[in-house]
Amino acid sequence: MTQETIEAQGRPASRAGERPPRPASRPHGQWKVDGTAPLNGNEEWKQVDNGLSVRDRIENIYSKGGFASIDPTDLHGRFRVWGLYTQRKPGIDGGRTATLEPHELEDEFFMLRVRIDGGQLTTEQLRVIAGISTEFGRDTADLTDRQNIQLHWIRVEDVPEIWRRLEGVGLGTTEACGDVPRVVLGSPVAGIAADELIDPTAQIEAITSRFIGDETLANLPRKFKSAITGHPSQDVVHEINDVAFVAVRHPELGVGYDLWVGGGLSTTPRLAERLGVFVAPERVAEAWHGVAQIFRDYGYRRLRNKARLKFLLADWGAEKFRQVLETEYLEAPLPDGPAAPKPLAHGDHVGVHRQKDGRFYVGVTPIVGRVSGPTLAKLAELIEAHGSSRLRTTPHQKLVILDIPEERVESLITGLDELGLSARPSLIRRGTIACTGIEFCKLAIVETKAFATAAVLDLERTLDGFELPHPISLHVNGCPNSCARIQTADIGLKGQLIMDDHGEQVPGYQVHLGGGLASADREEAGLGRTVRGLKVTADGIADYVERVVKRFLADRDAAADETFAEWAHRADEEALK
Repeated sequence: MTQETIEAQGRPASRAGERPPRPASRPHGQWKVDGTAPLNGNEEWKQVDNGLSVRDRIENIYSKGGFASIDPTDLHGRFRVWGLYTQRKPGIDGGRTATLEPHELEDEFFMLRVRIDGGQLTTEQLRVIAGISTEFGRDTADLTDRQNIQLHWIRVEDVPEIWRRLEGVGLGTTEACGDVPRVVLGSPVAGIAADELIDPTAQIEAITSRFIGDETLANLPRKFKSAITGHPSQDVVHEINDVAFVAVRHPELGVGYDLWVGGGLSTTPRLAERLGVFVAPERVAEAWHGVAQIFRDYGYRRLRNKARLKFLLADWGAEKFRQVLETEYLEAPLPDGPAAPKPLAHGDHVGVHRQKDGRFYVGVTPIVGRVSGPTLAKLAELIEAHGSSRLRTTPHQKLVILDIPEERVESLITGLDELGLSARPSLIRRGTIACTGIEFCKLAIVETKAFATAAVLDLERTLDGFELPHPISLHVNGCPNSCARIQTADIGLKGQLIMDDHGEQVPGYQVHLGGGLASADREEAGLGRTVRGLKVTADGIADYVERVVKRFLADRDAAADETFAEWAHRADEEALK
């Protein structure tokens, strides 16, 4: 090739001794930039069939032919769109998680995720979930930190009947998993809190009724997480969602929402950013749809570990993101808007609170979200016996019981205690959550629920008599993917295999300290710090937490009401070990 030809193509010629020019960077797989040709196997099968149509095959082929009849691509890909993942085969230790193929790790049973947008449930719906758990799921039921309920041990033969029962009471599993718009988190006290700025229920319904199950949004680069709250406690962990709306009062336009985009954790955590706009309630669905379409059209698809919206936002910045949203996807620009003020209350809603109608809601804490079918059935009976038919799940693995007359509150709390659901929990129990862990999850390396439960019970004994100034959040995760939000906890534990004092490889956790989201105890969200070499064995959680909490209580600046997170970020590494 001649010098003239090279220069005509816009590339400088390399001269003697110079490094030749780098080739053009590889495409990201952005549909509006690179075209829609799939760049990996995952994108190929999604283009052939994004997953919505697999329901027909489940109902008419696989439920009749059994597990062995399921097409592998449907099993490992499209089933997710309907809330179904194969669960981990019992007896496979965490050291083999990364070395075995999916079919070697999986059992012939499924986790089924019941989608509960806004966390809103009736006792009739709760009773149906309880019945499914008991009849088809070996009594399993877990409250997730995304307001869903997960069941286990589900057989494909039973899925059509489960869907029939769920949909008969207005529930479902559509797009509960997969590269789709997942459940929309909503304030657990929507419509009933006395201090609520706005009830977001209508906005959640507008989004879900128009766009869940929409073919045009059923092939996104990866999962798309949403949240919306009208409560001043900012109770939907908006900083770690792909799109979130936080209630705010505009000085001229009244109450609406502050729009955040691009949050997410996993192995590359990134907090969402404000776009600086004000979204009127009637434009929330339009704005949500615009952000979802940006993700679909401009999101990175070539590499799945770069396929979340947070990576696009990191490259574009909030200013460009707003410009593209307003010029390409919205009917009109959005006005500038103020940021929501710092929360003045905790967003888990645990305890007894007066509603705007004079009745009360009661927030309760199961240990690390673990309940059961029989427990949920008894809970439905208890709620109805106290004059209510409504409850909510929360983004903190809690439950909120609504509409309780004042004279029935204490009786309800007594009954809840008998079910293992505490309205007045210790601050350790209140602040502890855990992911599914190795018991059921194919990605997990370490058990979580059992170890976290044992730690809570131990700590309630060893820390009895020590007054904690604030709840201490302890988040336990079985792998690096942070389903339990380890980077935003006071103490976050990431599951991995570690060496114990005897040089033996054992289940354990890497420790993250001082993370948290905006709350009554901290001005703004921040990620936790890690200390080199700071790891704890799985059966040593309680010992470590006791040690570090007591050191915090001894060293904290009480006059400044210093929080654990503030102390953890300033403390010497020695104090944190």
